[in-house]
Amino acid sequence: MAETPTIGLILAGGLARRMGGGDKALKPLAGRPILAHVIERLRGQCDDLLLNANGDPARLAEFGLPVVADTVPDFAGPLAGVLAGLDWVAEHRPQTEWLLSVAADTPFIPDDLAARLHRARIAAGTPLACAASGGQQHHAIGLWPVSLREDLRQALLAGERRLGRWTQGHGVAVAEWSAESVDPFFNVNTLEDLAEAERLAATI
Repeated sequence: MAETPTIGLILAGGLARRMGGGDKALKPLAGRPILAHVIERLRGQCDDLLLNANGDPARLAEFGLPVVADTVPDFAGPLAGVLAGLDWVAEHRPQTEWLLSVAADTPFIPDDLAARLHRARIAAGTPLACAASGGQQHHAIGLWPVSLREDLRQALLAGERRLGRWTQGHGVAVAEWSAESVDPFFNVNTLEDLAEAERLAATI
């Protein structure tokens, strides 16, 4: 578990346009849905897990996790998913102060993600932290304090959709991972990416 009590949120609310629509997290990778790989890697790092997804939650019932839908309409992006997760934590785990978000299409997330992000934000003295690899920040993979949920809600209602811009406005620490052999934040956006993920999965 994380050194600091933390709830894990898997963001699966996207439209997957580059894969022809549907749930790309349910595409098979090494014989299991991509989402199953994400859950397995995240479960040991968090006190509980939940999914952010829109539409009929029954299609995700096999994973046995709470499913929270966006409360901001018109597929407002990952910030809306984070807000849904923060609202769930505030209602169901009121003693927990932290939410860790990851994307549902990142099957290789590292097993020290939660711990390193917490250490990064403590060292930097910032309320937020996000992951980076290969010199690129991954704003959807990060730590979010429940205390900022109303600020995030107001930003979304005012039209904010960019994760990086909102987090930079509050202060965000960055924890960097090596991408030399396998990028731990490789994400599956296209069928070509899925083929590459199959190749990578065979090497891990």
